[in-house]
Amino acid sequence: MEAEACEIARLPEELLSAALSRTSTRDACRAAAVSPAFRDAADSDAVWACFLPRDLPPLADGEVLHPAAPQPPSKKDLFLRLSGSPLLLPDKLVSMWLDRETGAKCYMLSARDLTIIWGDTPQYWSWIPLPDSRFSECAQLLHVCWFDISGKIPCKMLTRDTVYAAYIVFKVNENSLGLDYPVQDASISVGATNLTRKVCLEHNDEAEGEAGAVPGHYWPVRPHPPQRTRRRNRRAVRHGENVGRPQKRADGWMELELGEFFNEGGEDGEVSFSLMETKGGNWKSGLIVQGIEIRRKKSG
Repeated sequence: MEAEACEIARLPEELLSAALSRTSTRDACRAAAVSPAFRDAADSDAVWACFLPRDLPPLADGEVLHPAAPQPPSKKDLFLRLSGSPLLLPDKLVSMWLDRETGAKCYMLSARDLTIIWGDTPQYWSWIPLPDSRFSECAQLLHVCWFDISGKIPCKMLTRDTVYAAYIVFKVNENSLGLDYPVQDASISVGATNLTRKVCLEHNDEAEGEAGAVPGHYWPVRPHPPQRTRRRNRRAVRHGENVGRPQKRADGWMELELGEFFNEGGEDGEVSFSLMETKGGNWKSGLIVQGIEIRRKKSG
């Protein structure tokens, strides 16, 4: 082993760096444990500059550099900072980060950066701060019949030749109503391609029930929404297997996949996504939206 280490140490650092820059971030970190010579090459700016996107968007002041450390970090430190947690863009309505495995650019559009029908009408939606949100405000659904949230992002902001998925990030309060039935329509559009799927913001299949049956707490359109029915009085709705369901996130929020797409060229055009339910005619309430996240779709 010592002889092998000596042979490795004799290789020029430039050669090791050139080889490691053609691997992956995971391989570079593993190589750093092989020997001091590999560590110097694996941690070099020459290697990590290849893992950083060349077209990083500008970030809000103070997001990367701490006031106590004004000197620019190394390329590896910068990559780890960008992939460690989301950072705000200058308008503070969008956050971004890098996928740690591939360096792909990922984003979350805040609720304020989305188009929410009736979102500026206090009778239907309110805007509230939450300590566990990335943004200063979240959208809270008071009650609407016409539920329609949409957003878009330029393809050039994303990493080319990468499969992405869009997720709405949200919470549901204890007095929510009408989010489990009827199911919602989610769509993703890129160029001439438009993909749609059925999803459900509030998955509630614990109790037995007929698939697609109208729940006992269904309230059709009336001049004013009814008083909210307590959760314990509700009858669960069993949805079909093809209906997308929300998942719990590590940060305590819920997420629901709206769909996936392939960002082939990464230059012209934009990606549009939406979540709506406008045909059922029932009142909906109790949803809190942080934003819509666009991140690399991991295989498997």
